[in-house]
Amino acid sequence: MAEAQIFHDTQHDLAHKARWFTGRVVIYGILLLWTVICLFPIYWTLTTSFKMAPDVMKGNMVPWWDYTPNWKGWKSLGLSPDTIWTESTVRAEFLKRFMNSAVTAISASGLAVILGSMAAYGLSRFQYRFGFMRNPDISFFFLSQLILPPVVLALPFLVLYKELALLDTSIGLILLYTLTVLPIVIWIMQDQFRSIPVELEEAALVDGLSIWGAFLTIVLPIALPGMVAAFILSLVLTWNEYFFAALLTSTDAKTLPVMVASQTGSQGINWWSMAALSASAIIPLIIIGVVLERYIIKGMASGAGK
Repeated sequence: MAEAQIFHDTQHDLAHKARWFTGRVVIYGILLLWTVICLFPIYWTLTTSFKMAPDVMKGNMVPWWDYTPNWKGWKSLGLSPDTIWTESTVRAEFLKRFMNSAVTAISASGLAVILGSMAAYGLSRFQYRFGFMRNPDISFFFLSQLILPPVVLALPFLVLYKELALLDTSIGLILLYTLTVLPIVIWIMQDQFRSIPVELEEAALVDGLSIWGAFLTIVLPIALPGMVAAFILSLVLTWNEYFFAALLTSTDAKTLPVMVASQTGSQGINWWSMAALSASAIIPLIIIGVVLERYIIKGMASGAGK
C-alpha cells in the first residue's frame, strides 16, 4: 500500500509539473508572438531605410539574405556616413522639423501634465458643483472632449488662429496639443490621486502645512510615477500628431510627421526616405521609453492595485 501511495503521489507530481510546464510554454509562446507582432513594424521601417527601390517592391525582408543593405534612405537626409560631415540643406531641414516636433511635444506634454494634475487633484479631493454638474459629471465632460473627431474642429481653429496670428507658430501648436491631451492626463491622474490615502495629507495639515504644501511635499512625490506615465503617453500622442500640424503650419512650425508625409509625390513614394524619417522619429521615443520604463510600470500599476 505504501509503495502504491508513493507511486500515485509521484504520478500526481509529474502531472502537475507537466501542466505547469505546458502552461508556461503556452503563455511565453503567446507573449513571444505578441512581441514579434508589435516589433515587426519597427523592424520593417528600419530595414526599409536601407533598401533600394527593387528590394522594397519585392518585399525583401532579411538583410544580407534577401538583399544587400545600403545607405540610400539615410543619404537622402544627409545622415549617411559619407554625407554626415558635409553641408546638407536636406539635413538642415530635417533637424529643423525634428526640433519643432521636440519643442512642441515636450512643451505641450509638460503643460498638460501640470494643468491636468492640478485639475485631477481637485476632482479627487474636493466636491464641486456647477449647476447640475458634480465631480463625476465634470470628469465625464473632460473625457467627452475626446469624442469629437479632429476634422470637426478644423475650420473653427483655422479661423481662430488666423485672427490671433497663431498660424504657422509653435505656440499655436503647443496650446492646441495641450488641450488635446489634457483629458487623458486628468483621467490618468485622478486614479493616481485616489489611490493615495487622504490620511497622509490630513497628517501633513495637522503638522502645519497648507493644502499646497501637502500637495507638493506629500502627494506629488507619491504620484510622480503616474505623472511620468501620463507625460510619456501625451508625448507619444503629440509627437505623432499629423492632422493639425499639416492644417495649421506651412513653413516655420512644420513638424516631423508632416515632413514624413511629404515624401509622397506625383512620381510615387520614396519608401527609403520615408522609412529613414520614420526611424528617426521612432528612435527618440524608444530611448525615452527605455529610460523611464520603471516609472511607467509604477504609474500603471499603482492605479490598478488600488
